Amino acid sequence: MKYTCKIEIDQPIDKVVALWQDENNFKAWQDGFVSIEHLSGSPETVGAKSRILFKQGRRQLELLETVMLSNLPEEKTALYEHKHMTNTQTTRFEKRPDNKTAYISEVEYTQFNGFFPKIMAILFPSMFKKQSEKWMRQFKKFAERQ
Repeated sequence: MKYTCKIEIDQPIDKVVALWQDENNFKAWQDGFVSIEHLSGSPETVGAKSRILFKQGRRQLELLETVMLSNLPEEKTALYEHKHMTNTQTTRFEKRPDNKTAYISEVEYTQFNGFFPKIMAILFPSMFKKQSEKWMRQFKKFAERQ
């Protein structure tokens, strides 16, 4: 399953990228964000690994992030591994006229593990894209207030 989301932010590209990369801001736009722990490598460099924790209701969701490409604002690609699924996400920022920025996210789920995740992906693929779009709208709102 693969999809692309795009949104325009009314802020200059340098500011948008700095806000997006700042881990102290994650809680402001990612629902349920708890923490990020760098496990190896320098953050935001190719090969760097981090453990990211989210809380969803009573459950805790743990992702292992591996940076595959990092040359923002042009592109950051990372592999995200969870016990139920694996995906890659490529994020790009493009300069637009009037000090605006296009924020583009391309997500590809490459593996679903277990019966329930596979059924969700088959029956409700739009829920994955809706979550990405929600976080992008929340980031836009956050960034435009800064």
